[in-house]
Amino acid sequence: MSAPHLRRDAGREGIEYDGRMLRYHVAFYLPRAAGEMVVAEAIDFPGAVSQGFDLPDARLMIASAMEDLAQLLLEQGEPLPRPDSGASAEDADLIEIVPLSVQVGASLA
Repeated sequence: MSAPHLRRDAGREGIEYDGRMLRYHVAFYLPRAAGEMVVAEAIDFPGAVSQGFDLPDARLMIASAMEDLAQLLLEQGEPLPRPDSGASAEDADLIEIVPLSVQVGASLA
């Protein structure tokens, strides 16, 4: 199987999915006091916000939130947000690039 990739369709404003994973910027806000959780927000994927008990947990939770939101958008026939290479959050403790993984297809139910 060849490596999948995205391509821009010159005749349209959107991005066509060709298989490569989309990668979004996620800002992590570390706890400032005992008992607080790590907050994660996908800067360039509006609405994707989550939290976790620690950084590894927050990474899992934000990835799950992004997958759920992407699935919902696709089911509604809406495009996925375009990743923004310039996305930033000055107040974040850490910013990481997180790939989006979504399964698309008909339900067997």
